[in-house]
Amino acid sequence: MASRGFERGHICMSLRRYRIFGCITLAVLLAGCDPSQKKVKAPGDEPQATAPVKDQAVPPTPPPPPPPQPTQKQRQVQQLVDQVEKAYADGDADYRKGRLPEAKAEFDRAVDLMLTSGIDIKSDPQLQDEFDHIIDQVNALEMEALKQGNGFVPKVEPTPADVASDITFEAVTPDIVAKAKTELATTKSDLPLMVNEYVAGFINFFANSPRGHATLLHSFQRAGRYKAMIQRVMAEEGVPQDLIYLAVAESSFQPRAVNAKSGAGGMWQFMPHGNYGLARNGYVDERFDPEKSTRSYARYMKYLYDQLGDWYLAMAAYDWGAGNVQRAVQKTGYADFWELYRRNNLPGETKNYVPEILAAIIIANHPTQYGFDDVTLDLPVLTDTLTINYSLDLRLAADLVNAPVDELMALNPSLLRMTTPPDTSFDLHLPAGTAAVFQDRVASIPEGRRNAWRYHRVSAEDTLDSLARTYHVSTAELAAANQLQTGQSLSGLEAIVIPLAPAASPSAHTVLYTARRGDTLVSIADRFGVSLDQLRRWNKIPTGTRVEPGRRLHVAEPATLRKTKARHRTTITAADLNPSASRAAKSGSAHRSTSSSTGKTAHATSSTAKRSSHAKGPTRTQK
Repeated sequence: MASRGFERGHICMSLRRYRIFGCITLAVLLAGCDPSQKKVKAPGDEPQATAPVKDQAVPPTPPPPPPPQPTQKQRQVQQLVDQVEKAYADGDADYRKGRLPEAKAEFDRAVDLMLTSGIDIKSDPQLQDEFDHIIDQVNALEMEALKQGNGFVPKVEPTPADVASDITFEAVTPDIVAKAKTELATTKSDLPLMVNEYVAGFINFFANSPRGHATLLHSFQRAGRYKAMIQRVMAEEGVPQDLIYLAVAESSFQPRAVNAKSGAGGMWQFMPHGNYGLARNGYVDERFDPEKSTRSYARYMKYLYDQLGDWYLAMAAYDWGAGNVQRAVQKTGYADFWELYRRNNLPGETKNYVPEILAAIIIANHPTQYGFDDVTLDLPVLTDTLTINYSLDLRLAADLVNAPVDELMALNPSLLRMTTPPDTSFDLHLPAGTAAVFQDRVASIPEGRRNAWRYHRVSAEDTLDSLARTYHVSTAELAAANQLQTGQSLSGLEAIVIPLAPAASPSAHTVLYTARRGDTLVSIADRFGVSLDQLRRWNKIPTGTRVEPGRRLHVAEPATLRKTKARHRTTITAADLNPSASRAAKSGSAHRSTSSSTGKTAHATSSTAKRSSHAKGPTRTQK
């Protein structure tokens, strides 16, 4: 990621001291005497004998009272403030150097230290000021990052569907249609392909429009990373290979793509709600896992085809929802995508969806004829995969395999935080060929410390003291963790472990949070280890990231009451998408949204209406 030179404010959160300086002016009034005048003595003014005055001891000035000793709470607050400032300063230094993953981890730690301290922030002015200042600073940096990408993750490019959303077919001539039909005659596909003016319009746009050509070119290039994996999964699931090109319309083969309007995410753009056999929690969102989401996509497409009996209708249902497609079939009597198109019984996005995919398939099969002969596929993503059952910091994993931490993040796009889940297994993806060295080196670190400790390869100039300063640990702790003497040389050692303290994590008992000045939904979601989609859903916030100070938000899933389902409604379970699944799934949700209707038999005349419309498939909302 490019380094970002953003202005930042320096944290200076000590108590403000005001000193009042005053000047005391002494006015000395001198009474003047006229030397020419004699003093007139009054009666009784004659000198009288007086007793001698004895010297009197002047009592010494008592010393000022000692300043009051800070209370235990004040010491705790100051210690916490020092830790928070240190974490923020480390994050700020990483941010200035463009190391966004490291910066994000330190910012998380600064905020979490306060939230999990056990001290009531609102009751202490110093801590309240510190909290507000840290949040303001982090939010300012986050907003700067958002201008260049998706916060602390790389910017997602627009898909061909995005740039073709306003395409018109006025430029489609008979020659363009004829050429496309000629190419179709030699196109090998396991999907039934056809060319009409709509498909030819997209072919023309991608072949001859500079923006359309560039976007599809980048999509084809990125496909190289996952093409072999997708083809393998589709073969295993028994669906046509050319269904890979739905990813052109959905995400342009970007596994971390997120639709800002609907919240759909991942390469195949699954909605945040619904059950597709993909785990979602505060640590992991498997919609972003390329292989797991591809398998769910293949099973779902097979399910839609079984319901509708036609691949074009199945593709339309993936975009619009099976229930909506079935109702359109019932309304017109035609179970034919093109007939529904011509009769204007489809929304605009779905009208474009199928011909756009068909155009991509035809161009991919004839790249030279359409000006895509310069496509250089990205190298396939090759990994070693280990299933681990402990919490692991990605920075430690990067240390162990000698790889940049952002490479580990890219190989594990489903991981939402810098650490793997503590209470469940996780499929950790490592650079190809590094599994053995990882397992050998990680064995030197206690399992319970792998979410915090680091691994350092020793260089000639390293000493215990220099490494203790670098990693901000004591020399004694560093020596003890490595079974060394305090002054012992590191000569002859390949590496040592660094016993860092674990980052604070939000309390499992925290369920409500009161928004403060400077908070956004993005910062709150990240602070509590939940996704933005979850936070919105739990608090019934449809869109946006702003939140009013003082609003109480659920930061853990609230309890919900189940309502009795209406009669004659069909439930789609995980077993429908995966017949071998042994667990009972929740009620049928869809790729985009949940939709069902009463079961009425379609009176379609087309031979493709093979299925009754009693069964309702999952649907999704329009992007």
